[in-house]
Amino acid sequence: MRLILLHSPLLGPLTWQGVAQGLTGRGLAAVAPAWTPLTDISGDFYATLAKTMARTIEDVGDDPVILVAHSGAGALAPATAQALSVPVIGTILVDAILPHPSLSWLDTAPPALRQDLTLGSQGGELPSWDAWWPPGALDRLVPDPALRASLLAELGPLPLAYFEEPAPPGALSGPGGYLQLSGAYEDQAQAARDMGWRVRRLQLNHLSPLTAPREVAGMIQALSREIAVDVHG
Repeated sequence: MRLILLHSPLLGPLTWQGVAQGLTGRGLAAVAPAWTPLTDISGDFYATLAKTMARTIEDVGDDPVILVAHSGAGALAPATAQALSVPVIGTILVDAILPHPSLSWLDTAPPALRQDLTLGSQGGELPSWDAWWPPGALDRLVPDPALRASLLAELGPLPLAYFEEPAPPGALSGPGGYLQLSGAYEDQAQAARDMGWRVRRLQLNHLSPLTAPREVAGMIQALSREIAVDVHG
């Protein structure tokens, strides 16, 4: 069994690297691959992202996998699972949006955020993810200056077309788990609970995979073990 840690396509793979190292140190097979940058894709974003990620995952082995998706990667998990030729035995969402088949990212966003982003787009581009936050917010989430600089180095403008594209049909694979890190994802966690998923809560923040990898790795390990028991008995 391998754990594939999927970072938000609005961020970079640094988000998961500390957690991947922590899981590996616990004796688990875990990798944190990078999505194709959104700016390198001209259209059909979900299918292109899923296919290129599937090739990356399959290049490192054919063991069954659990997909672990953070933030916006939750919407990409079904398409990624469908694109894989290796078995996906479960999915863990970490402070992530739930899949929204037939709806775009903008369709599911709060009205105020949707309006701000649409009005702030220029030439078909949105500002990088850090510009979406109020002044000082990112400093509080990632107080270490060097770590914050590394996070920012992976960011850039984002194509508006990605946020306007409806997600393809598809559901999550296998038993599901949800790890809530921040209050902003209470509704998503409750929806997961209503679907019968295991839901766990850490009183941290949305970027805690980056800033508190030990705690997040421990909870992912626990959820993955429970999923494995469900699958194998």
